[in-house]
Amino acid sequence: MSQVGQYLDLQPVGLPIVVQGRLVNYVFVYVRLNLARGADLQRLRDKEPAFRDALVRDGHKTPFVLADDWQKVDEVKLKAALLRDAVGIAGPGAISSVVVNSQSPQRRVMPPRPLPADHL
Repeated sequence: MSQVGQYLDLQPVGLPIVVQGRLVNYVFVYVRLNLARGADLQRLRDKEPAFRDALVRDGHKTPFVLADDWQKVDEVKLKAALLRDAVGIAGPGAISSVVVNSQSPQRRVMPPRPLPADHL
């Protein structure tokens, strides 16, 4: 029987979808941090607000926008940013991976016309 690893689920976070300086949507993400073996779960639970704060700051500084879908965030960029932040919050090696469990747009928006990547 395989052991289930420790994890920390963050409270949902609303991230902006900003295109050409204009807010077009918010996407609420549900994120799980998978902890490394031996990580102190209680200590990291106490830091849950810091993880959410870092995610919100990253999402506003450089929105995780997909060029072809304004109802989702770019999971690859989100995971990479949160893993970088995790080192400063939890210490090196405490978080083994980031999983986006689900995404829920605030509203349904029409698919965008194709934009060059440098216009996002």
